[in-house]
Order: sequence, then structure tokens, then C-alpha cells
Amino acid sequence: MAAYWLIRTSRRLLNPSITSSSSVVSLSHSAALLSSSTTTAKSPGLDNQFIQVSHWFQCYGFTRGSFKFSQEKCVPFSNYRLSVAWISTSPSGLADNPRKGENQNNGNDGNTVNIPSWIDLYLPSSIQPYAKLARLDKPIGTWLLAWPCMWSITLAASPGNLPDFKMLTLFGCGALLLRGAGCTINDLLDRDIDTKVERTKLRPVASGLLTPFQGICFLGFQLFLGLGILLQLNNYSRILGASSLLLVFSYPLMKRFTFWPQAYLGLTFNWGALLGWSAIKGGLDPAIVFPLYFSGVCWTLVYDTIYAHQDKEDDLKVGVKSTALRFGDSTKEWISAFGIGCISSLALSGFNAAIGWPYYAFLAAASGQLAWQIWTVNLSCRADCNRKFVSNKWFGAIIFSGILFGRIFP
Repeated sequence: MAAYWLIRTSRRLLNPSITSSSSVVSLSHSAALLSSSTTTAKSPGLDNQFIQVSHWFQCYGFTRGSFKFSQEKCVPFSNYRLSVAWISTSPSGLADNPRKGENQNNGNDGNTVNIPSWIDLYLPSSIQPYAKLARLDKPIGTWLLAWPCMWSITLAASPGNLPDFKMLTLFGCGALLLRGAGCTINDLLDRDIDTKVERTKLRPVASGLLTPFQGICFLGFQLFLGLGILLQLNNYSRILGASSLLLVFSYPLMKRFTFWPQAYLGLTFNWGALLGWSAIKGGLDPAIVFPLYFSGVCWTLVYDTIYAHQDKEDDLKVGVKSTALRFGDSTKEWISAFGIGCISSLALSGFNAAIGWPYYAFLAAASGQLAWQIWTVNLSCRADCNRKFVSNKWFGAIIFSGILFGRIFP
């Protein structure tokens, strides 16, 4: 109730002509006490005027430049952590577009607020670290792993027919499990590096919420469930699927040895382009699936290079490598070339599969989406890099829709 009145009070301070953002103030429980007597969280919508909301809490105060929380005056709430989330109703979004010159750090330092995810709100505390280890609160990775599988399964359908729904479901569940297993492996091998990178230092293993042994046990559980899915495929696909584990386990090490870990991720994440076809056909058609696989690798080089630009400063300090560091100021030229390779390979795969004309209409739309990413991304802005990276779920959906309609209307 108090939070509701705080929100209403703060809204009266906002100038609609300047911003349409609204503030949401919430308290989330934390076992650790506040490190200092006063914590200040900067807010983009308030300026200088001070409002004391003493009717409800003596420890809260608004200024138009900050929101202050005093531990000394609020002893009953000393076990709670203040979270301030900014929800923008404007197209650009204040929370996603820091002003030029402002700190664009996504980590959690002394001046950064932590916005709880659905995992914090709805799952038991004993399960939360495992859910975060599997990145269940960040489904974009599952989408990026699942789309090449869905493309391949749908492309393998007979002309005029819908794809095998059972296979789509199995591969969707498999993508969720394998992505979680891959994240677990990554966090176990990179736990020493993650503590030095602002974006990753609060991951469960790096922060100490889970021990390496607990992480290994959770990894075994995920792989066991994944094995149950793999055993439902034909023998050819079982061998092909099991062989991908070599890529999954070795990928986290690549950033230590090469500037091209994104290419290795492409080989790993797009294995489903091969596996989906074999699950339907019982084998591979190189003229169709190899161009499809190569298109996925090029696509991964585009989106993961954009993603890597978020960590380039930390990567330099830690001493790990990435295509973002390799390409530098020439990044847009490089990823434009990979984008052309992606679209060209998708066109070749569809042509060899004798797919219908709707596919090429959707492929043109997907080309526009990919071009928009490359041309408009601000590689110096972490928020924009992340936004463009996440938008790739729509690229995958457009290609899937094109294959689907191309098969239904040959």
C-alpha cells in the first residue's frame, strides 16, 4: 500500500513533456544488511524538489535527483533491499537508452539497483540459484538454439503438409535443456573469469550461491533429461546428437585461445539444423542441410559479435578474446558480410529443397530485420547491443514462418 502511494506521489513530479516514464518502487528481501547507512539510486525522471513521505515511512525521501533510503531511521526494514525499476512508455525507453556520457554499466555495484526477475518472485529460494544457472529468466538463448532445429524439421516436411508437431515439441524441450546445460558448463569453467566481469560477477557459481559440486550435479541432471529426449530419435540422430556434446563442452574454452569463439558457438548452436532433418528423414541431404547449417553459423557470428561488444572492456582486462575485439572499428563491415552469407545460404537451401514462393517473401523481410540490426546498432552502448541481440528471436521466427508457408503452399 505504501509503495502505491509512493508511486502516486512521484508521478506528480514528472513533467509529461520531458518523459513518459513511471517509477515502480519495490522492496525485496535480502539476508545481507545494507553496506552503508544511506544508499542513493539515481532516477531519470526526478530533478531537485524534495518530498518527504513521512506519513508512511520516516526513512524514505524523494528528491528530484535521487531516491534516498536511510538504514538508521528504518531499523524494522534493515533486512530488505531497495529495488527501483524504471518502466518506460516511450518508444526509446529511458531505462534502455542512457544519456550520452552516463554510466551504462549493467552490473551491480554500489550504485546499481537489482531488479528481481520472475525467478525471484515465484520460485522457492532453494531452487532459484539453479534456475538462474540455467538462465531460465533469459529465454533468448533457448530461442536462438531452437530456431535452427525448427527450420530444419519444417523444411523436412512433405510439400503441402505441416511439420511433425511431436518433433517440434521434443526439440523445443531439448533446446531448453541443452541451453541450460551449456550455461552450466560455461559458468563452471569460467567461474574465475566471471568474478572479474561486471555483467557476470553475480552468476550463481561465481558469486558463491552454488558450489562447483552442486553445479556439476545439476549439469548431470540436465544431461540425463536430455538423454531421455535423444533416445526418442532414430539411431542415426542419436549418434549425431551425442556428437554435439564435444562442441558443447569445449566451447567455453575457446575464448582463451582464439579471437573467434563466436564462430565456434555458431558450430555448436546450429547443430540442430543437421539433427532436425535427420530426425525426420533418417539421414542428411548435404545440398539442403549444409547451406542451412552454414547460414546459422553466419547468423550466430552476427548476433554474438554484437552481444560481445557489451563486454569488450572487461574482456581486455581479463585477457579473453572475442570477435568484437578482433573486428574493432570494422565490426559493422564484418557482420554485414556474415549477414549476406546468412541470407544467401538460406536462399540456396530453400532453392535446393524446392520450397514454395512464400519462403522468399519472408526471407526478404528477414533480410530487412537483419540489416536494421547491423545498420542501427550502437556498438558503444551496452543496452542497445543487448536490444539488438534479443531481437534475433524475431529473425528466427520470420525464417520459420517462411519455411512453414513455403511448405504449405509449394
